[in-house]
Formats: sequence, structure tokens, C-alpha cells
Amino acid sequence: MMGNDLGRAGVGLAGSGLGSTSMTHPVPGLEWCLPFLMLLGTIAVFPLVPRVRHWWERHLSKLIVALVLGVGVLVHYGVRGFGCHGAAAGWDSVAAVLNHALLDDYVPFLTLLLSLYVIAGGLQLKGDLVATPRVNLGFLAAGAVLASVIGTTGASMVLIRPLVRTNAERRHVVHTIVFFIFLVSNIGGGLLPLGDPPLFLGYLKGVPFFWTLSLAAPWAFCVTALLGVYYAVDRWVMYPRESPAQERIERLAYEPLRVRGAINLAWLAGVIAAVALLVPGQACPETTWVVPAGAREGALLGLAGLSLLTTPRGLRRENLFGYGAMIEVAVLFLGIFLTMQVPIEILRAQGPRLGLSQPAEFFWSTGLLSSFLDNAPTYLVFFETARSLPGGMGDAVGPLVGGGSIPEPLLRAISLGAVFMGANTYIGNGPNFLVKSIAESQGVPMPGFFGYLLWSLGVLLPLFLVVQWLFLG
Repeated sequence: MMGNDLGRAGVGLAGSGLGSTSMTHPVPGLEWCLPFLMLLGTIAVFPLVPRVRHWWERHLSKLIVALVLGVGVLVHYGVRGFGCHGAAAGWDSVAAVLNHALLDDYVPFLTLLLSLYVIAGGLQLKGDLVATPRVNLGFLAAGAVLASVIGTTGASMVLIRPLVRTNAERRHVVHTIVFFIFLVSNIGGGLLPLGDPPLFLGYLKGVPFFWTLSLAAPWAFCVTALLGVYYAVDRWVMYPRESPAQERIERLAYEPLRVRGAINLAWLAGVIAAVALLVPGQACPETTWVVPAGAREGALLGLAGLSLLTTPRGLRRENLFGYGAMIEVAVLFLGIFLTMQVPIEILRAQGPRLGLSQPAEFFWSTGLLSSFLDNAPTYLVFFETARSLPGGMGDAVGPLVGGGSIPEPLLRAISLGAVFMGANTYIGNGPNFLVKSIAESQGVPMPGFFGYLLWSLGVLLPLFLVVQWLFLG
């Protein structure tokens, strides 16, 4: 339906086929969405194809693909002009795209992820508890709360290894890791912009920092429901199948949990303060000092540097800390932020013609795409669609960066769809594959792509239907 509506919207399938944002800058044709779709397609498919899987694992391969597709979009804007920013064709247009896509969006986004990644990598939970259902439930509950504070990537990194170590003597562990991905790597990050990349992108677009606390009711419902389902499965289905001998071995290996690298908790608090208080172009709260461009990113990098200097020697090595995952994110999102300029420009101009108007429609559209594409750019696409719609649907959130506002019920639906349904597949959110690979390296036989999808269909799909009924009308 959406594709047909876009075609009718006049974005380039026949003749000139161009709508226009102005007399001088027509809306791009749909064919110029192909670089964006091709990049997301390679992210989703290449890791699953044996012939190209190993080639794709190299960061250089990802960089080549991202740059080729990104440069293609830059050439297009150089010839056509950057309509939504009024830049004439030529180098001015290319510079406008680079400034908007990279300096305004990509650099702040990546800086936050890098600071959380580095600081969380200096924290370690050392110990080996007895893997009873209550202990595992405690891990998941703590991780769900922590995810909103230090991000889903940070919380996943801090907790996955001690959770796997605690369950090392148990035979039935897969369900625990699957629920960990549901709760810690995704849904738990729904309360603050720090929690999940889509919400941080919304914050960069002008959504107030604490607006995400309005998602507390659906967040609490989903977290509580999933913890209840997990405990029932582990307590009455999986745990009774463990042998008494394994439990005795676990009790002999018991070692209380202790935190190492606790100085990093102070740096995490600094990250929260920097993101909340240092908004470029606005006065710092309770002062007359206007925050200059780059001050927030400088503070975040400074906190990451302090973490590197103050973390006890050898702790990161014990955590198997490395920058590989961060390099992968940086390379892929370089291409994503460049190539998504075209679909975003189209959606801003033609969004009202897509036929989406109700919160439930935005929830499922955002969520289903977030399941198979990355949830951060998917959030931005539907954010721009909702921004283009007329008001009249209750309170609006704004003013947004670039002008305009967005109806609050639609923003809530888009946020919930992106954050919650990123859990539906391994490729919906970055930490999902990270957790899978760490668990497998520790001997946990994680299900494949479709095996995991069966878990999400059985557990998450009914939950999200109830979320729609209770919270989205």
C-alpha cells in the first residue's frame, strides 16, 4: 500500500514524475532510494549468505559498500541540488548534505555510542552465582533498568558475560539469552534517549530529553510481562530438567558478585549530565552560558578518555574489550546517514500521501521495518513522515530542529515500535548480534536467524498486540 501511494504521489516512476518542495528543487525520484535500501539489504542478508559472509565480516568491505553507495547519493545531490535546505546544484549542495548528514546527525550519534561503549567496557561484574530462576530473573530485571541509563549496548556488554558465566553449569541456557536480548538489548532502553539509538536521534531532532519518560507505562508493562513469562518458563519448564549433580557443582563454584572499575559509574553519570544539559545553541540550565556547537561531543569524548585513564590495568583485557564492534557501527552508519537523506526528503514532502494517520499504523509500520532493518534509520524515516502530517491529534512535540512539530500520539507509537520491535530479529538492533556472538563464544548453542524469529513470534508478537490495545487505541 505504501509503495503504491508513493507512486501516486509523483516521485518519479514515469515521465518527470516529480513532486516539488520548491520551484527549483523537485523531490527525488523513488529510484534514488535504492542506495539506502541496498545498504540496509546488505546488512540484513550478507551475514546469512555463506559465499559472502567472510568477505562481509571485514570492516574494509563494509566501508567500501558504504562509501560507494554514499558517494552515489552525493553525486545525485551535486547534480540536482539539496532541496530541503535550499542549496543550489554543485559543491554547495554536496557541502550542505555532508554538513546536515554528518556534522548535525552522524557525529553526535556516534560520539554518544562511543562514549557509552568505552565507559561500559571498563566496568566488570566479577563472580559466579548459582543459576537459579530467581538469580537469572534478577540479572534480567537489573539489565532492563540499566539499559535506559547506560544504553542497550552498554548494559548488554556489562551483563552478558557474568550471566553466561553464572549459567555455565546449566544445560538449558538458550531461553535465558533470548530473553536477555528481548529485555536488556532492546525493550529496557525505552525510558531515556541514552537507552536506544532511535530515541537519541529523536533527541537530536528536538524531542525534549525527558519526554521519553512518557513511555514509562508501556515500558513497565512489557518489562513486567516478559519477566513473568521468563520466570514461569525457567522455574517450571527448564530448571526441573537440570540434574541435581549440576546444581551441586554450581554451588561449589559459587563466587559473590563484585564490581570492578567502579570509577566508571562516575563517568556514566557525567554522560547523562552532558546529554541532558549541553544542548548546542541553548543556554545551560540555571546559567546564561549558551552551549556552543561541539561542546557536548567534546565532553563525551573527554569522559571516555577519563575512563581509559582511570580503569584498572588489565580489566579491559579480562572483559575482552576491543573496538571491532564500534568500528563496524561507525562504518555502516556512515553510509546509512548519507543514503537515507533521499527517503527522508521524499517522506517530508510526500508523507501525508502514505495513508498513515493513526498511532497503531505508525507503531506496526515502524516496528515491522525495525525488525528486519536497523531500528535507528527506520525511526527517522517515520519520524519525518509524522512531522509532515497536519496537526489536530492532541498535543504536539516541538519545535523540532528544522522546524515544525510532531503529534505526541504518533511520536509515542514510532518510539515504541522502533525500540520494542528491534528485538524481533538478530538484525533489528546492534546489540542483538553482539550478545549472540558472545554467548556462542562461551559455548551457548544460540538458535539461527529463523529459530530466534520463532521465539519472538511466540513471545513478543502477542505482547505487542496487547501494547497496541492498551496504549495506542
